[in-house]
Amino acid sequence: MTEVPRETRDDANEVLRSALAGDSDAVVGAFDAVVDRSGVAGAYEVAWCLAATMVGDRVPRGAWTLDFPGIEEAGYDARWVARFVSAYANSDTATGTALFGAALADGQLPDCLLTLAGSAVATLRHRAG
Repeated sequence: MTEVPRETRDDANEVLRSALAGDSDAVVGAFDAVVDRSGVAGAYEVAWCLAATMVGDRVPRGAWTLDFPGIEEAGYDARWVARFVSAYANSDTATGTALFGAALADGQLPDCLLTLAGSAVATLRHRAG
């Protein structure tokens, strides 16, 4: 993909550190700090970076279909994360941006970002185990 600015990587690392510690208030605070400094666009970039963490860097380019059994029965935030990560895996920034905007408009973005952070941590723990 493209080079991620250092500030975005640092922000994503702060979100991950907080999520690894199980501190959801700190995760929310880290995203709030990004929004205060860089606006919603900055939060999107951090979220995109978290999706990159989940997908990894050894995924060849191409069209991907990710399998999330039972996803349609899941809550808004889980469906959003599945679709957002799928958008990242397919290098589909237009869909990622649309999903982000829809969650913001629906008042669901904080929950979605918290679930994304938790999913990224779960992925990292799975890889380490």
